Amino acid sequence: MRIQMLHDNWQMCINNTEEFLPAAVPGSVYQDLLDNGRMEDPYYRDNELKALKIMDNDFTYVTYFDAPEEIREREEVLLHFDGIDTIADISLNGTLLGSVRNMHRIWEFPVKSLLRDCGNELKVVLYSPTRFIREAYGERPMEGSSDAMQGFPYLRKAHCMFGWDWGPRLPDAGIWRPVKLLAFDHARLDGVYITQKHEPGRVALQLRVDVQKAGRKNICRFGRDEEELEGLSWRVKVTDPDGKVILTEACPEEAVIENPRLWWPNGYGEQPLYLVEAELLKDGNVLDSWSGRIGLRTMSVHREKDEYGEQFAHEVNGVRIFAMGADYIPEDNILSRVTPERTYSLLKQAKDANFNCIRVWGGGNYPYDSFWDACDELGLVVWEDFMFACAVYDLTEEFEETITAEFIDNIKRIRHHASLGLWCGNNEMEMFVAQGNWVSRPKEKSDYVKMYEYIIPKVLKEYDPNTFYWPASPSSGGAFDDPNDENRGDVHYWDVWHGNKPITEYRKFYFRYVSEFGFQSFPSLKTVETFTEPEDRNIFSYVMEKHQRNKTANGKIMNYMEQTFLYPNDFDTTLYASQLLQAEAIRYGVEHFRRNRGRCMGTVIWQLNDCWPVASWSSIDYCGRWKALHYYAKRFFAPVMLSCAEEGILTQDTNPNAEPYEVKKSIHLCVANETMQEQQLRVEWSLRNNRSEILRSGSEEVTVSPLSSLWLEKTDCMDADTYGDYVSYTCFRGEERVSGGTVIFCAPKHYRFADPGLTVTVSGDELTVRAQAYARGVEIINEADDMLLEDNYFDMDAGERKVKILKGSPDGLKIRSVYNIR
Repeated sequence: MRIQMLHDNWQMCINNTEEFLPAAVPGSVYQDLLDNGRMEDPYYRDNELKALKIMDNDFTYVTYFDAPEEIREREEVLLHFDGIDTIADISLNGTLLGSVRNMHRIWEFPVKSLLRDCGNELKVVLYSPTRFIREAYGERPMEGSSDAMQGFPYLRKAHCMFGWDWGPRLPDAGIWRPVKLLAFDHARLDGVYITQKHEPGRVALQLRVDVQKAGRKNICRFGRDEEELEGLSWRVKVTDPDGKVILTEACPEEAVIENPRLWWPNGYGEQPLYLVEAELLKDGNVLDSWSGRIGLRTMSVHREKDEYGEQFAHEVNGVRIFAMGADYIPEDNILSRVTPERTYSLLKQAKDANFNCIRVWGGGNYPYDSFWDACDELGLVVWEDFMFACAVYDLTEEFEETITAEFIDNIKRIRHHASLGLWCGNNEMEMFVAQGNWVSRPKEKSDYVKMYEYIIPKVLKEYDPNTFYWPASPSSGGAFDDPNDENRGDVHYWDVWHGNKPITEYRKFYFRYVSEFGFQSFPSLKTVETFTEPEDRNIFSYVMEKHQRNKTANGKIMNYMEQTFLYPNDFDTTLYASQLLQAEAIRYGVEHFRRNRGRCMGTVIWQLNDCWPVASWSSIDYCGRWKALHYYAKRFFAPVMLSCAEEGILTQDTNPNAEPYEVKKSIHLCVANETMQEQQLRVEWSLRNNRSEILRSGSEEVTVSPLSSLWLEKTDCMDADTYGDYVSYTCFRGEERVSGGTVIFCAPKHYRFADPGLTVTVSGDELTVRAQAYARGVEIINEADDMLLEDNYFDMDAGERKVKILKGSPDGLKIRSVYNIR
């Protein structure tokens, strides 16, 4: 196999203009126009509107290249695109090779007869995606999410590019993944599928090797089509995680690895990766090769009837893990800005906050290889949606053909990764189609069943039968059988937030696996400054509302704010308070679900990241700044976590003008142990006044079994001052503080906080925080707000606390707490 990359010397133009501009491939129209100074930053103020109009145009990309003899002399030469976004005509030396309209798949064209030794012209004409969906919708309306542009389901393009309730309407275009010439003789590898057989002290690898012969479309397989493959053979080499070659065999039935080192999700063990290389041979000469890193593990989803309904849990190496993670959306609306380094950094920050799982949401794109490599290395189990979300589709013959090719391309690319936990058919379609949403014709409902309960399972049976498949998220298993059932499968829970229910509502439910739930906040002031002018910095300004895509949600934040905090006295304090509000809401849910481990086995938060600077549900904003939620997640996803189910005003009647009643006050502590080891711990608690003076306290030695949660005895706190006392609680392993927090018995807005007189000093890479009274939600930021700390947005008793600086310089430090929300 000879490969010639075709990434150089590209130019682009807006059609019907005479001017060609330098272009980057892989890349995008928006990025090329930005690089050439021909458009304004689409993320600034309301420039999105100008950028959207640009996409009513068509665009031409062209390059000229030489094709050396070592390419042209091969028996077959293919022009190969890993991805084109999205509608395009492709021509080589004036000959139309084909027309494409699916960004999610690979495109290949035989070009041997068209190639010249020098001066080959490759032209890609990209057509307007906005005009396409407008015309398609005009001919026959087909509905989907109202947050996206009408007609978006007609195009196999990342749906969120047309807008979502967190994303802009910026449907970029371009040659977004690599383009190359592939030249080979006789045959090439079409795919290598690795399955694992685990036995005591050994793992046997079985490799299914598929081959495409030159000039033929059908695929042959070793072990099945030996007559057609006569003269060809293959061999495998396995290299262990230390770089030592441990196995080299020709055409083995099994490749056995002795004393295997198992791959585990983050928090349960290590992530050793073995390199597997397969070579296709003819007469001892290598025709083609494939390589991939694998983890030795078993992975499935455990579903078992129990007293509550049916469990739904990731099972890795026979261990049922509690999923702790978040939903991942495209990292940028301009996809060419997504680099392997940026992806790794984002996912590393997920691991650093104790995540063990990531769900790839179905309205974006199938992630780059670098995403999968990072998840393998970091131990993040991936729930992978196929790219369908919040819509119905017209299953024509042409549509079925292109989505089937899309499935095959991506399954073959991804299936060997250790981190692949499951395939899922779509996002939120079974639930809403069952309710009649978006469905205007009976065929749309029957097409749904064909796509997700017949076509995808059939493709997976052929290309990846060993990975668990789930028909939708949420689902109870398909067939429109109560898809969002609390007691089966996975659930999307939005009564808190979309339903305006208070955060205490979480404790009423015991979901088996909640794969979406979330709460919004604003990004930090420094991030807001990237898209606003000073006059825009009011949450109800035009620009701030343009960067809030969930209808009336800025008002919703303030509605929840009214329930929780005093009215903030300035814009920056409002942003800070919104982040604490978001973090407290999600903490309330996650801690409850972890306390009920076994019945509940997954908490996947909506959402990890943003694709532009915006008010949203993310825990890390577009500029990479950790919101309060991400620091909270580091604590509530900790392997060993102490939490408290308190009784107080919030769990009873929150109306301050209700008929007077005796407020029940108590604490009920629980230790969640999501490790593989038994934990010997000391739990301490103290009832304190607002100056942190101890009124009474307790301590208990506990033994917590692996992979379990342990409730302590409930403690009555009826003697506590409802508005002036609080309880602090801490968990120790020996002298090491493992987990802890505080609870109050009323809404923070009614608590009589004393001024904590917070100060912070620096010594090397360590901060010392001092408080003179109880301080809640302590935030420490530097002038540039680019500092990453060991902990932040924490509660503390009066006294002193040390915090490590992990990144950034402590210049111009500022510190505040809930006391400052007034």
